Amino acid sequence: MGRIADVFNSLKQQGQKGFIPYITAGDPDLATTEELLVALAQNATLIELGVPFSDPMADGPVIQRASERALKHNFGLQELLDTAAGARKRTDVPIILFSYYNPLLQFGLKRVAQAVKDAGLDGVLVTDLTPEESGEFEAELHAQGLDMIFLIAPTSTDERLKLVAERASGFIYAVSRAGVTGTRNTVSAEAETLVNRMRQFSSLPIAVGFGISNAEQVADVHRYADAVVVGSAIVAEMERLAGSPELVERVGKFSTGFRS
Repeated sequence: MGRIADVFNSLKQQGQKGFIPYITAGDPDLATTEELLVALAQNATLIELGVPFSDPMADGPVIQRASERALKHNFGLQELLDTAAGARKRTDVPIILFSYYNPLLQFGLKRVAQAVKDAGLDGVLVTDLTPEESGEFEAELHAQGLDMIFLIAPTSTDERLKLVAERASGFIYAVSRAGVTGTRNTVSAEAETLVNRMRQFSSLPIAVGFGISNAEQVADVHRYADAVVVGSAIVAEMERLAGSPELVERVGKFSTGFRS
């Protein structure tokens, strides 16, 4: 049993729900990313660390801009993982790599799995890799004891949900609505329906993301899901604080508002 399963089991025993923050690696720079990982770990169940990508199709403007800022630093996947390894020495909170498939494929799937393991990370979520096409990468991750996290959406068929249930480990990420990331005033009612549908096929914890930006939305999602994922709201706060010497401290404090 890995760290991800451990933290969700602990939450369940305590009757609590989880908080999963997302940040883009290298925004504003890798040194700050390491400090942010440690600061966010004070409140997080686990952390999603995004690999900046030049064509982030599933991301809204806030995270697109974060990727653009990060890519200007010209670092590679290994430097990103070295940064995560530095944070790992200072926290035991699970960290998963959140990426599009292309950067991982270019690095080499076997090499990625080994490097992710060596960095002390706990799993990988690939936004544009379907379960039908994930077998090779899944095998490499599992060989290293790493979890493969899959996305489900309101448009997912029962057949797709069953397949995800068969292939996923760690937890399942339920996208609250069709479309791209970004804060919203309300979380779609489709999210609750999706979570309830998925529970017919899997006992894994289910986290809901896309559009969660305040404590009221967190409380609403916690009624039916095991955790919330907050990305754009945190990245937007980082953007607002750009250049501030207090960015890490203030983003860490901002994240306390999303805990259960």
